[in-house]
Amino acid sequence: MNSLRDGEFEPIADDALVLRVGNSIDAPTNARVHALCEIIRAQQPLWLRDLVPAYASVGVFFDPLLIEADALKAWLRKVLAMLPADAQTTVAPARIIEIPVVYGGEAGPDLESAAAELGMTPVDLAKRHAACEYTVAMIGFAPGFPYLLGLDPALALPRLATPRTSVPAGCVGIGGTQTGIYPRESPGGWRLIGRTPLALFDPSRDEPALLAPGDRVRFVAMDAAR
Repeated sequence: MNSLRDGEFEPIADDALVLRVGNSIDAPTNARVHALCEIIRAQQPLWLRDLVPAYASVGVFFDPLLIEADALKAWLRKVLAMLPADAQTTVAPARIIEIPVVYGGEAGPDLESAAAELGMTPVDLAKRHAACEYTVAMIGFAPGFPYLLGLDPALALPRLATPRTSVPAGCVGIGGTQTGIYPRESPGGWRLIGRTPLALFDPSRDEPALLAPGDRVRFVAMDAAR
């Protein structure tokens, strides 16, 4: 998929293809992805089974009995051509969700070393991380795992040279220019700076994933004793 150019398609199954919307990981490109998904959903095409937005592409799952792949590509090209370069999502206002986080200590074992690497105190790192408003660019890696755009560039950190074999559920991490939250215990190589008590994914809920692409996220520092 990384080899696709803007506006190109890649079939991934008999009933699914990927449409490239841009060629970079940034907020304007991701906004175009979400705006395109909203336009497609608003049309309510009978052939549509699912849309899966990513950073710069959209996975389109369709009913091959209702539309052929070539016809679908032509339809999507027309929709993409109508999308302005500075498109923003407009169908529904973005949800703003606050995520309580305990920064540092056992909850964020990498906070001190990350702060030292960045030339700041752990308190400053935590404050700057919580001061940003983030956008859920996509859900991936594990069910409910949000990839969040909006990290202060000064907080960008390389991933661990050796990933952990087990990261507890709820851990908040920084990986490169992104931040994210582990929804369940899993391996991971992001730098862990805190942890939230919220369940990011619960299959028993009507909506299992707490966050959805396009949501806005704000982290709120909380005391470990609470």
